[in-house]
Amino acid sequence: MAHHHRRRGWELSAREVTPEPLFLDRRRFLAAMGLGVLTAAGLASGAEAASLATFKQTFEGLKALKAARNPRFAVAQAPTPEHIPAQYNNFYEFSTDKDDVWELAAALPTDPWRVEVAGLVARPRTFDVDELLRNMALEERIYRFRCVEAWAMVVPWVGFPFKALLDRVQPLSGAKYVRFTTFMEPKVAPRQRPQRWFPVSEPWPYTEGLTMAEAMSELALLTFGSYGHILPKQHGAPIRLIVPWKYGYKNIKSIVKIELTDRQPATFWNTLAPDEYGFESNVDPAVPHPRWSQAFERDIGTRERRPTLYLNGYEAQVGQLYRKA
Repeated sequence: MAHHHRRRGWELSAREVTPEPLFLDRRRFLAAMGLGVLTAAGLASGAEAASLATFKQTFEGLKALKAARNPRFAVAQAPTPEHIPAQYNNFYEFSTDKDDVWELAAALPTDPWRVEVAGLVARPRTFDVDELLRNMALEERIYRFRCVEAWAMVVPWVGFPFKALLDRVQPLSGAKYVRFTTFMEPKVAPRQRPQRWFPVSEPWPYTEGLTMAEAMSELALLTFGSYGHILPKQHGAPIRLIVPWKYGYKNIKSIVKIELTDRQPATFWNTLAPDEYGFESNVDPAVPHPRWSQAFERDIGTRERRPTLYLNGYEAQVGQLYRKA
């Protein structure tokens, strides 16, 4: 007998989140590469597996991470209710569906956790996350977040400017880029295991990169918490990057290494599909994805469809980085 799922009021189908088959187009790309299942049942399987009450239990026991809100980073929209982005997010190490990430990521051990900072720095160091939490000045910032799939949300993140960490290790003059690397744990991350059916080699572990100018921006936030507590594992616990003017996949999760280099680093999606996902990957309504427009976005909390803002609304802060002389 077929199982018929009656969606709760806050749940969105893929078509609602991304109109004009944009989301499904990307799913076709992923499915063609063995990365996804193009069925409504596949997209909703995780949400169907547990009630909202059971899901909310995943927040119980998360350590409070209080920090003063920085009013300079306010946005017009109210934060998206926490349970919505927590049950609807991408973390490809665990799944190509959004709905089951919160369950699968629970297996990732995050304590203790250390982050190595190396490369073109005068003072290379390995930092313990607990040390950073004790010694760095944390603040809460409310940021817009925009996925390349044309859905959006608003999240209160807790962290400190990435520049503050770079100042501690003293970048050398030859450093032009920053390379970020996440964990490699095939025993707990299903998609990092060999996939005999997969047609191409995935470049695990997941890597991302910024220019030094982008990394030094006041917007770039090393993030340890959200909604007043430490990050849930599906959001990239215990430490992730938030660069709100770029598409979501640039906001790498669960970082284990940061390396300063003089060469543009290879990144996961740019390596896997260079014609689809560029290194820069700024939010820009005038630059469509090769298979869909980026002119509009869908808020996953309010379901509002609205025009996409250039640099996700952060042109005043980072626009100068991209103006040609």
